[in-house]
Amino acid sequence: MPAMKSALEPYAARDVAAEIARWLEHLASERRMSAKTVEAYERDVRQFLQFLAEHLGGAPSLRELAKLAPQDVRAFMAARRADGTSGRSLMRGLAGARSFARFLERNGKGKVGALAAVRAPKVPKTLPKPLSMSAAKRIADADLRAGEDRETWVLARDAAALALLYGSGLRISEALGLKRSDMPAPGLGDAITVTGKGNKERMVPVLPQVTQLVAEYIALCPYDLPADGPLFVGARGGPLLPRILQLTMERLRGALGLPDSATPHALRHSFATHLLTRGGDLRSIQELLGHASLSTTQIYTAVDTDRLLEVYRSAHPRA
Repeated sequence: MPAMKSALEPYAARDVAAEIARWLEHLASERRMSAKTVEAYERDVRQFLQFLAEHLGGAPSLRELAKLAPQDVRAFMAARRADGTSGRSLMRGLAGARSFARFLERNGKGKVGALAAVRAPKVPKTLPKPLSMSAAKRIADADLRAGEDRETWVLARDAAALALLYGSGLRISEALGLKRSDMPAPGLGDAITVTGKGNKERMVPVLPQVTQLVAEYIALCPYDLPADGPLFVGARGGPLLPRILQLTMERLRGALGLPDSATPHALRHSFATHLLTRGGDLRSIQELLGHASLSTTQIYTAVDTDRLLEVYRSAHPRA
C-alpha cells in the first residue's frame, strides 16, 4: 500500500496512515468489499483527515484522533455542507470515518468517541421508480433498436441481458458476473445461481422467455463462449462492461418515451414492485433480491402504495 500512504502523508501522521492501509486491506480481503467500495471508503476517510489537518494545524496522529471532541466532527460537517456536499454524501462520508474508527478500537489502537457522539444528517428516503409492466416487457424487444447501426448479435445480447435483469431481479453486476455454464439451455432448467453482495450466493428463477433470448444471443455471438468464461461479452470478446447496458437503456428510453429514472437498476426495482403488485409476499421477494434485511425490501410496499394512490387520483371522478 505504498501509494496509499503517500497520498495520506500530508493529512495523516505515519501511525494513522499505517492503520488505514491495514483497514483497507481488511475491507478488501476479509470483508470482501469490491474495489470501488474500498476506494470510496478510503476517499471518505481522506477527506475527513484533510479537514482535521487544517482544523488542528497538522496531520493528526492516533493519539490526537482519540482526543477529538464532538465539536470537531460538527465543524467537519459544517465545512462539507458549505462546500455543497449533500446530506446523503455527508452521511456516507461519516460512515466511512466511523468504520475506520471501529477498526482502530477493535485492534486496540484507541477509540475515536467523537464520531459516535455526533448524529449523522437525516436524509429523506427516496422511493425507487419502477417501470410500468408494459414498458418493462418491451425493454427486451430488439426491434425497438432496429434503426441503430449495431450488429445483430449485439442487439440480441443487450435484449437478453436486460430481460434477465427484469425477469430475475438481478443487479447489473450479478448478471454480468454470470458464466456461460450458469445459464441453462431452453427447457433444461428454470433457475440460476448468482453471486451477490458480500459474495453471497442465492438461487433465482429464470423465465423460459429469458433462456430463449440468451440462447439466441449465444447462437449469434461471433466469439467462442467457454463454459467457465463470461456469459455476456463486449464487442471485442472481453467481459461486457456495465456502461454498455447503461447506454443501451438510454437509447431505449428515447424509443419508449421513458424518464431518466429508467436505468438498468430500475428493472430490478420493477421486478420487485410488479411481484408485490401481483400478490408476492415480502419475505419471498427479500430472498429473490438477496437483501440481508427485510427492512430494505419493505421500501417496495411504499412504492406499491404510491402507485395505487396515483391510479386512484387519475381514475376517481371526484379525485
